Parts: sequence; C-alpha cells; structure tokens
Amino acid sequence: MDRDSYHNCCSLVKIPRQSYDQFWSSHFVEYIDKEISYSTFFKKYLLPNHPCVFSRRFTEDWRCRKQWVTEEGKPNFQTLLQEFDETPVPVANCNAKEYNANPKLTMPFKEFIHYWKEYIQNGNSSPKGCLYLKDWHMARDFPEHNVYTTPVFFSSDWLNEYWNTIEVDDYRFVYMGPKGSWTPFHADVFRSYSWSANICGRKKWLLYPPGQEEFLKDTHGNLAYDVTAAELRDNGLFPQSDKACQPLEIIQEAGEIIFVPSGWHHQVYNLEDTISINHNWLNGCNIDIMWQFLQNELSAVQREIEEWRATMDSWHQHCQTIMKSCSGIDYGEFASFLKIIAENRISFLSACSSANSDCPRHLSETLTALGSHHAAFDLQRVVHILECLICSEDFKRLDHSTLNLQPEVLVQKIRETIHSTRGQHLP
Repeated sequence: MDRDSYHNCCSLVKIPRQSYDQFWSSHFVEYIDKEISYSTFFKKYLLPNHPCVFSRRFTEDWRCRKQWVTEEGKPNFQTLLQEFDETPVPVANCNAKEYNANPKLTMPFKEFIHYWKEYIQNGNSSPKGCLYLKDWHMARDFPEHNVYTTPVFFSSDWLNEYWNTIEVDDYRFVYMGPKGSWTPFHADVFRSYSWSANICGRKKWLLYPPGQEEFLKDTHGNLAYDVTAAELRDNGLFPQSDKACQPLEIIQEAGEIIFVPSGWHHQVYNLEDTISINHNWLNGCNIDIMWQFLQNELSAVQREIEEWRATMDSWHQHCQTIMKSCSGIDYGEFASFLKIIAENRISFLSACSSANSDCPRHLSETLTALGSHHAAFDLQRVVHILECLICSEDFKRLDHSTLNLQPEVLVQKIRETIHSTRGQHLP
C-alpha cells in the first residue's frame, strides 16, 4: 500500500461503498490484462467491493497450468493420478439436493478420475450422477507441491493467516469437475472475498450484488437453491423474485482469475471439463462486512430460540454455541482471530526497527511486500472492530474469563504501536 492510500484510509470508520447500480444496468465487469499496482487494486476493487477478472497472463507461470493440463487444454489425468492416486478427496453429487447444497462423500482420487473418464466416454452422463470434486484442501495436504502462487492482490489474507497460525484448518481449495457440474446459489463463508483461477476449462458465473439475495428467498425465508429454476417465477413460492435484478454473467476462460467481492451471492457452472484453484479470504477492507454477518447470524439464532430464554440460565452462551455450529465461528473465536491478526502486525512493525522478529518467515515476507503502511491500516481496522465488539451487549454477556484476551488492553497496545512507529516508518 502506498502512502496516499494509507492516509486516505486510516481515518475511515465505516468504509464507503459505491452503488452497485452500474452492474445491473450495464452488466459490465472490468478485465485486467496489464500489470497494475497493489494500491490500484486496493482502491478500485477491494475497498469499493467490486468484482473484476484477471487475464491468463497472471497464471501462465504456475506449475499446475503446465503440468495438470494437456496440449489440448484438457485435464491431464495421467499426471494427476501420478501425483494424487489414493488421496481421499471430497466429492459432491450435483444431481442431488441436501438442504441448499449437494451431498458429499469421500473417495480415493483415482476412483474419481476413473469416474470422470467414464463420464466423458458416456457422453457426459453416468448412473452415479454428475460428480464434482470440490473443497479439497490440496495446498494444506501437499504443501511441498507449490503448484501455484497466490497473486499479490490477494495476499492480505487474514482468514488463512489465522488458520495457519492455530494449525486447524484453511480456506484454500481445489475444484475438479466434468462439463455440467455446478455449485448452487450461495455467498462465501463469513461473507469473505474469494478468488478463483481456472487451471483449465471454462466457467459461467451468475453474480448478484449484496442485498439482491433478499428478493431470492422463498416464503419461509430460505435462499433459492437454483436461481435459474422455473419455480422462482412462481410468486406464491418466491413473492419478491420479480424485484431482483438480472445477474452479472461472466464467462471465465482457462487461465483467468475472477475476484468475487464480499457478500456477492453467486451460482457457478462448469461449461467444460474444468480444474480451478479457489481461496476464501478476509482483510481490513471487508472485516466490517464479516462483523455485520456475525451479528446477523447471532440475531437469527436468538429469534429462533427466544421462547426458551426465561428458562435457561446460560441462554446467551447457548446462542453462541448454536451460532458457531451453523456459521463456523462465535464471538469468542472472532475476538481471538482479531488478536492473532493484530499481534502479527505489531510484531512486524516492531521488527522494522529491530533485527529480531517474532513473525513467521512466510508472513513476514508477505507483510514486507505489502509494506508498513498496510500493516498500520490493518491495525486500525482491527481497532475499529474491537471497539464495536467491546460495545456489543452480546459480547459483554460472555464469560470473559474464558477468553484469551482483554479487548481494551489489545486496543491500547495497538494504538501505542501505531504511535511509536508513525514517526519512523509511517511518514
């Protein structure tokens, strides 16, 4: 991040986001074919929460683009089998519906490839249905492979930084599927950003700007499973569907990367046999959207079990437990998440004036590439969300003795770090 971007952003409390009218009036998305600076991407796409597509030149040096793809541009089954063979992988059946998603099972990688070959030979059909290998943590399972490099534009990634630190999970995935495989209508975890790179094949994306999903819910408040289904035209089932805008439709070619902003609901189809790399990620630009999402999730749980409130001494904690089971995180873990992000940046900024650093090497390299202004911006965003958390009545009701931080203390520590480094590193 450059100095001007930092000074323009450092005083922001609520990030102003432009109207999304342009997308449903022109259905236009910017295509990036030439090198752009990180600061340009930050100002034009991250902060305003706008989608874009990067050309194949941004992935042409990836090893997977060269080794996982045949000269004809198809998946290289032979190479993939040599690399992954018996590896267990998650596979969804696109022809079956389980709640608002596709049911999954785990099978050996070679069994999925055998199915895929037969599916192609049988004219894109199989009695097993249309199977789609998705949400496979390949990068976590095979860290030595290094088959791709995260572009710098997506490197400010608090979500995977947190999971890497506690060594529990990650949100980096590989998807592989035949022509016709698809993903139902949804928004990404915690309302995070996502980026998706096609290693081979083509995808069709249908994207709706934030807020439009409210028109695509049925009479029970459930989100549509398939936004192209004829039932959406039935006002008895989907009473507000006629108010929804037409989706932004993007055809993503081989090698291209799509940036999907926070809270943009989408539905995705593989138009050919396709392999893609997908990351979900969060940072200072959309942490406020995540915080709003968590508040909405908790409110929904509280409404659902309101009738038992008077009979349960630990009603508020039960709400947090249910919330975590549904969304994957509660307020306590969210506070821990912010603490780790803050401490990594405090350590980095302190190391700028010291030979010693407590930052992990890979993280230190990422923060160095983004610069000290970016680390300071991140800390200011953490402070803002921590102050919101401190004021939250639901957070106040938690048993703070179980938390591994005191938010007020962390806020003060962050402010002292920014103040002490401003004169030396943040002109």
